[in-house]
Amino acid sequence: MTILHTSDWHIGRTLYGRRRYREFEAFLHWLADLIEEERIDVLLVAGDVFDTSTPSNRAQELYYRFLCRVAASPCRHVVVVAGNHDSPSFLNAPRQLLRALHIHVVGTIGDQIGDEVVVLNGLDGAPELIVCAVPYLRDRDIRIAEAGESLEDKDLKLIRGIRGHYAEVAAVAEDRRRIAGGDIPIVAMGHLFTAGGRTLEGDGVRDLYVGSLAHLSASIFPAAFDYLALGHLHVPQEVGGSPCRRYSGSPLAMGFGEAGQEKSLCLVRAVGRDLAVELVPVPRFQRLARLHGDWGEIVAGLRRLAAECESIWLEVVYDGDEIISDLRRRLEEEVAGTAIEILRVRNPRVMDRALSRIDDEESLDDLQVDEVFERCLTLHAVPASQRPQLLQSYREIVAALAAADVRVE
Repeated sequence: MTILHTSDWHIGRTLYGRRRYREFEAFLHWLADLIEEERIDVLLVAGDVFDTSTPSNRAQELYYRFLCRVAASPCRHVVVVAGNHDSPSFLNAPRQLLRALHIHVVGTIGDQIGDEVVVLNGLDGAPELIVCAVPYLRDRDIRIAEAGESLEDKDLKLIRGIRGHYAEVAAVAEDRRRIAGGDIPIVAMGHLFTAGGRTLEGDGVRDLYVGSLAHLSASIFPAAFDYLALGHLHVPQEVGGSPCRRYSGSPLAMGFGEAGQEKSLCLVRAVGRDLAVELVPVPRFQRLARLHGDWGEIVAGLRRLAAECESIWLEVVYDGDEIISDLRRRLEEEVAGTAIEILRVRNPRVMDRALSRIDDEESLDDLQVDEVFERCLTLHAVPASQRPQLLQSYREIVAALAAADVRVE
């Protein structure tokens, strides 16, 4: 049996105003080809199918067209769980119809823990794989809020809630394996942030919870899981040094910080409960690049990239001592007539010298949400003693808004 683990497609994501539908379409076409060529039996999608809880019609079209093609391929089963960017109700809405195509969708936890345990049958009708399809666990799903709780109390409750949820799911899976009477592998899915996980600047990975719980210990996962397919972190990596506990990473570079990163998917070959994992490189569908330095270094880099005659989306980070008031104009003149398109220009030295907006090139895209709030506090002369509590409350509100399912009526 062959299992393909992927996650964090973020269909519909833009990059500094540039729409990326062509890239998403190319990736999904390549993925469908790979499934057919490798005769993948099971496809796992570990969350963040879409970049927003309200995906555009074009994003939805790409998703459903891909599922239709895979349903007609040798792939026998697809299992999709929601990530923190997804709308649980949106993903769940067509699940009864998709189930008829052997596409299993779990957007949110239900009343019965067993709903997250999917038993997949082989061509002979006998169970061949058990999948613990755990979606992104929202705060309200696993913790009961109480008045007067400290941030530490909330963290401890969340840790216990997540650990307990996976323990319950594992127990149900082991029970179903005993009933099936075979040596069937158990694969768990999840969308969360484990301790020691690597991220990159500008990759768009959000903190999932307020407080220290952003990084969960790998010990929360029961030993019953033969393979752990995680999503949320965009850098492909193992969890806790185990080759069978992995983040597949995002298939596309989500920001310029990932420009030089090789993307991959996890191909798992299973013989009984013996699993072997190999990485399948994902082609680059649109090249991203970043140049930094003084003016001379940047010009030399631009000419080097232009000589490659390849479509390149570029970020320029200027850190020269000379103040250049018409930096973007001069850069655009340098790339005129080439295949280079400059999407972002940064001047960190100017930004470091002043908190307020003094650079015409600076926009909200250059700031993190916390930085915007901190600038508001400074603008209104809020005393330093009040800022930590206000910032914590602000982060809780932002986290609650990000977790809200706007499609629920």
